[in-house]
Amino acid sequence: MTPNGLGSCLWRVSTSLLLLLAAATISATSSVDNGKLFTVNGINYYSGDAVSRVVTSDFDLTRFDAIVPLTVIRTDQALLTTDIVKETISNYSATDDVFQAGFLEAVFLVYDGDGRGQVESAVQKALSGLGNRLVMASSSYQIGAHIKSAKLVHDIPKGPYFYSPRTGEIYQAFRLYSDHQLAFTEAALSDGAGGFKPLPATSSGAMTKSVGVPSRLYYTPTSTKPLAGLRLGVKDIFDLKGLRTSGGNRAFYDLYPPRNTTGPALQRLIDVGAIIVGKMGTVQFANGDNPTADWVDFHCPFNPRGDGYQSPGGSSSGPGAGIASYDWLDIAVGSDTGGSMRSPGGMQGLFANRPSTGAVSLDNVLPLCHALDTAGVFARNAATWSKVIHVWYQNFTNYREYPKRLFYQNSSFPNSNTTSGAILEEFVTKVEDFLGTKREFIDIASHWEKSHPSETPSNITDLLNTTYAVMVSVDQYRSVSLPFYADYAAKHDGRRPFVNPGPLARWTWGQNNGGDTAYDEAIKNKTIFKNWWESDGYGKADKQTCSEGIYMYPYSKGQTQYRNDYFDAPSAPPMGFKDGRIAILAGTPDLVVPIGEAPYYSKISLKTEFMPVTMSFGAARGCDLMLVNLIEDLEQAGILKPVSTGSMMYPA
Repeated sequence: MTPNGLGSCLWRVSTSLLLLLAAATISATSSVDNGKLFTVNGINYYSGDAVSRVVTSDFDLTRFDAIVPLTVIRTDQALLTTDIVKETISNYSATDDVFQAGFLEAVFLVYDGDGRGQVESAVQKALSGLGNRLVMASSSYQIGAHIKSAKLVHDIPKGPYFYSPRTGEIYQAFRLYSDHQLAFTEAALSDGAGGFKPLPATSSGAMTKSVGVPSRLYYTPTSTKPLAGLRLGVKDIFDLKGLRTSGGNRAFYDLYPPRNTTGPALQRLIDVGAIIVGKMGTVQFANGDNPTADWVDFHCPFNPRGDGYQSPGGSSSGPGAGIASYDWLDIAVGSDTGGSMRSPGGMQGLFANRPSTGAVSLDNVLPLCHALDTAGVFARNAATWSKVIHVWYQNFTNYREYPKRLFYQNSSFPNSNTTSGAILEEFVTKVEDFLGTKREFIDIASHWEKSHPSETPSNITDLLNTTYAVMVSVDQYRSVSLPFYADYAAKHDGRRPFVNPGPLARWTWGQNNGGDTAYDEAIKNKTIFKNWWESDGYGKADKQTCSEGIYMYPYSKGQTQYRNDYFDAPSAPPMGFKDGRIAILAGTPDLVVPIGEAPYYSKISLKTEFMPVTMSFGAARGCDLMLVNLIEDLEQAGILKPVSTGSMMYPA
């Protein structure tokens, strides 16, 4: 239906295209309005609670429908001309994906300058040519006969809204996007009281849900809210007040009520302005699974790179897939215990970090291993990534000088005559030139053999082969599985809940291979390595540059891992010692950055596709800000580039 008086706007309340979930919860005694759904020029929107109200007695509103799209235009120009109005509307369209021409059906003008402003008489006619049917202005404007005087009960930012002429109420507009990559487990909105509520709306589409995003025009970054308006998705192991936490397990989600606290790591990002839009997919309980067979309870999110049927990496699979897929999502938070940030960053070509251990509090986060867990952030460009890291990790010194030593383990790199090898070699050479240095060829195993502490094996793998495996298996068995099993049994007549094959195999392996005793030994071996890395290895601190050197190694080399391949059933956690284990055991930062794409012939599309090539930067413990400063400078110098969403990071 098209409401009376709306002309060419072509907006409507649509039940055929949109399904309202729990739009009104009705009982014998009460009903709750959970918002409304609209289609404006073919785009789906949700409106939530009222944020202001228009007060006026100046004109008859009976010719308007119950709800009208509205744009609030704010300016400090003393004379509001048609050119200024058109330029303002053009800027709104260029910077905001929620705003569109349909919201010009009604316009409210607010003057933010000194004294009283004046509206040029031609403004109303110009707006009418853009589909406008109603122009209102605050009392701070001198207006003509065709503009109606009105007052906002509560001041609101510029941007698109929905307006009820009959009640005067104004509602925020949330654009509904389809989660076609299955990156999200639950979309969310602020409840206006320091918590969150599930988005009670979805649009049509097979296997998809909708995510609602507010207008970017509502937010202006400030010194106290530098992340204002950045849209943030959160891995579904972090607690958010008002929402349930699933950990990727259906029984866990159903067993426990909505959380009553938002964890401090997320609260910090909220406090500096980030806007949470939902919770995102995770390998069950943040372990490591292969798609698709290992993902039983939830379907694995889709990696958009290449042919679209490659593994997204894990365990922060959903956050990575969301950032690689959706322009409307700015940043996403995940965790990294054994590579859960870096693996999706590598497989999906993103900026992704594992911070120094202890960078932020992990209270109210489902643990994999308390001694190893960290929280990181995904982004598509170094500038945004750096901004988030700087305000999130508050206990690090901001070094602006960079080390001159570049540690390079030759055995970690592919031959330079391969496509990925050539990409990596070219990048290392550019970093050498940028830093004014040359790489130092190292061999960690040989160096350990020569300098290892007494009473430890001369082979570093002999010391550390099972260290990570034992720590994650035993710790999570104690901290997650035991209370989960007990709570579930108490509610379900002694039954045990379903757990995916991966975590179940890990928990079993840990108990069959020493349990608590093995865990204590693993902690001891981890500490031995950490102390050696900081004193005799390649993680020494430096007063001037924070870290004596930078350790670089390739994280992904354009490799494929098809999600329709079958693997052996999970039986044990990953063993051994490799580059990616260094940061885990030494507690140091490890930052993955995209540097190129390597072609492959896809058995899915039967075409040449491209997968990401990425590099890792490591440094001494606590040197996170030095590393991200360097990476941001490399982007500004054109050595690194922002990546696009979709099948290719750098489309032609």
